[in-house]
Amino acid sequence: MLIYMLEDDQVIRDLVLYALRQQTDLEAQGFERPSAFYAAVRSRVPDLILLDVMLPEEDGLTVLKNLRLRRETKLTPVIILSAKGTGYDKICGLDGGADDYIPKPFEIMELLSRVKAWERRLSLTAQEASGEEQPREYRIGGLTVSPVYHTVTADGEEVRLTMKEYEILCYLLAHQDQVCTREQIFSRVWGYGSERENRTLDVHIRTLRVKLGEYGNLIETIRGVGYKIRSSV
Repeated sequence: MLIYMLEDDQVIRDLVLYALRQQTDLEAQGFERPSAFYAAVRSRVPDLILLDVMLPEEDGLTVLKNLRLRRETKLTPVIILSAKGTGYDKICGLDGGADDYIPKPFEIMELLSRVKAWERRLSLTAQEASGEEQPREYRIGGLTVSPVYHTVTADGEEVRLTMKEYEILCYLLAHQDQVCTREQIFSRVWGYGSERENRTLDVHIRTLRVKLGEYGNLIETIRGVGYKIRSSV
C-alpha cells in the first residue's frame, strides 16, 4: 500500500513517515510542497493520501479539490491532518471531498489504526473486483451503481463521489429497504467504532444526498438507529 503525505512541517512529516514505514506492508513518501506532490501523483497514484490544510503555494482544500477533479484520483482516499480542528473546519474538509479528518495534535497510534482500517477496506475492494466476491449492478429508477466499474450515474450523468460516500452508498444498496445501524455502517466502511464519529457519518450522508440530486431522497434517516435506502423511487 502506497501512502503520500503532503505536510510542510518537517517534524510532523518525519514522525508520521517513520511510524508508517515501520509497518512492513506500507510504503510512504512525504512532500513539503503541493508542486512536488502533484509531480509524484502524475508519476504514480497512491492508495491513500494524508493531507495538511495550511500549506505553501496553495492550501490543502484546494489540493483536495484538484484531486477530486482528476479521474485517476477522484476516488483516492484522503485523510486530512490539520491544526484547524473545529467542527466547522471538519465539516468543510469532509464536504470538500475528504474521507476522514483528524485534528492536530493527534496520537500516532490512532492514525496508524485508521490507515490500517483503510488498508483492510482497499484489500476487500480488490478482492471483490478480482471476482472472489461477485458484485452486481444496482438500479433504482435512473440511479445506477456499478461495483464492477466503480461508477455511479443518475439519469445517465456521472456522479462524482468520494471513496467513503461510494462505500456508504454501496452498503445501503446491498441492504435495500433494511435499516442499517450507525455501528454497522462504521464497521463496514470505516473499520472502527463510531462513538466519536457520529458527525462524520452525518456529513457524509448529507453530501451524498446532495450529489445524488433527486435520488438523494431515497436515503432515509431512521432517528436514533441509522439509515436505509428504498428500493424504489
